[in-house]
Amino acid sequence: MKPEGPPISPAGFAALRTRYDHLLGTERPAIVEIVSWAAGNGDRSENGDYLYGRKRMREIDRELAYIARRMKALRVVDPALQQDTTKAWFGARVTIADEDDNHRTVTLVGDDEQDASQGLIGWSAPMARALRGAAVGDLRRVRLPAGEKEWEVIAIAYPEPR
Repeated sequence: MKPEGPPISPAGFAALRTRYDHLLGTERPAIVEIVSWAAGNGDRSENGDYLYGRKRMREIDRELAYIARRMKALRVVDPALQQDTTKAWFGARVTIADEDDNHRTVTLVGDDEQDASQGLIGWSAPMARALRGAAVGDLRRVRLPAGEKEWEVIAIAYPEPR
């Protein structure tokens, strides 16, 4: 893995590896079997199993190639090993409050593991870019689709080292 690549947590990298292994070891062989069976049934031009199977196999191959490229480019960063825990860096769990004192907790994760509904904000998202390097008490302004909003950093936490 390149040291300058986009960051990802060990758990996120493991999830990518699991997805790759599942596609390669389970889904693709099942589709190959269906396509082989359907090809043996004769006319392929109107054979739905054959046509769908070939289409699905192309989708799987594209996803396998994408995941393989991503895994080569990504840099695994363990947030538990962060030296400066007083500022928000990769893997930090940051509690922020807006002007109306609405609190929100977000975790800065790799772009491949982001899920806003779970509070996982991708490293290159506007919110994450604004929070990078912030300390408790800092005010950060974020430009969102609904307009500009200011957030105050209330707390920063990192996972405990294993």
